[in-house]
Amino acid sequence: MSADTTVEFSPAAAPLAEKLLEPALEILARYPAGRERSALLPLLHLVQTEEGHVSPTGVAFCAEILGINKAQVGAVATFYTMYKRRPTGEYLVSVCTNTLCNVLGGQQVYDELAEHLGVGHDQTTADGKITLEHAECLAACDYAPVVTVNYDFTVDQATPESAVELVESLRNGERPAPARGARICSLKEMQYQLAGFADPREGAVGDGVAGAPTLRGVRLAQEHGVAVAGFDPDTPITTTKPAREGNALPQPQPEQPSRIASFAKKATTAVKAAAGAVAEKAGAVGEHLHAGRTTDTGDVKDPQVRTAEMRNPTAETPSPSGAATAGGPPPSTPAEAAGAAGSEPAGDGKPAGDGTRGERIVSQRTADQKPATNVPRGTEEEK
Repeated sequence: MSADTTVEFSPAAAPLAEKLLEPALEILARYPAGRERSALLPLLHLVQTEEGHVSPTGVAFCAEILGINKAQVGAVATFYTMYKRRPTGEYLVSVCTNTLCNVLGGQQVYDELAEHLGVGHDQTTADGKITLEHAECLAACDYAPVVTVNYDFTVDQATPESAVELVESLRNGERPAPARGARICSLKEMQYQLAGFADPREGAVGDGVAGAPTLRGVRLAQEHGVAVAGFDPDTPITTTKPAREGNALPQPQPEQPSRIASFAKKATTAVKAAAGAVAEKAGAVGEHLHAGRTTDTGDVKDPQVRTAEMRNPTAETPSPSGAATAGGPPPSTPAEAAGAAGSEPAGDGKPAGDGTRGERIVSQRTADQKPATNVPRGTEEEK
């Protein structure tokens, strides 16, 4: 979809289209033709730059610009927790309460903030400044417990006191310097970045080497002599792999197979040969039987279809040939006809005894098989 494409929006989507159409088309242009639907995730973030959450208007806008229905948009928007379905504060404060952060006091930090702000999980303060949430994991176990503001790390190794100090600064209009990472921004500004656009603020992106907790394992390895020789933890991470000499890949040296490997290879070959012989024989039998195949005698019907058509629709309907058979093809020999005549007509498939007919059959068979053990003694003497 190009920038000069005209899109007709419904009244529900038009308000957002007037403001977001140009960046939305820029997002769509990142994807190959016919794959624009993959742009739904950044488009939902773009919607939140304007409204702070994904409203019904935002759902309609995303659905119409992508040519999908609103249910498909809603399914994605309700799956990911970063898409908010109700108005969110200017600052989203997340406290990690997962395993390690919890052990180190994350739950106490969250409880203190909830008490201080008077809100619970995913709730916003009356002034619209702070939305509080507990997060399952913020991927910073080396700095546990951690607190983020609009998904940027702000307080490392947090305490209840430092967390309260943070939210009070935010409510007073301040943007305190984070412990590491990018500068604090509003939630709408962060959504613009998550939509795939650079932060326009000068010096907004943080920089620097990894902190001491992150490098703790490397330092310990060095102290105990198990580090890689000549490795400097402060060396910047390279973005490309070092070139090999002569651009040649090392050639693996062939290994001599062991006696066990040779035996296993021979056994595998024998098993495969036997399996092939069995498959070939089964194929020959299948060719002979023509099981499940269309006949070549001019009858284009599958044998199973032809047999099914010959069956009785109900237990009382005669077969097409006029023979009173019970749910099968007509008898082809006198012996088969005699056997069919003595068979009970087909029923409704219920277990014996379930229904009048079944009870009659069971009673009759029981009477025929019942031993004469209750015959009166006088009768036996008479015999």
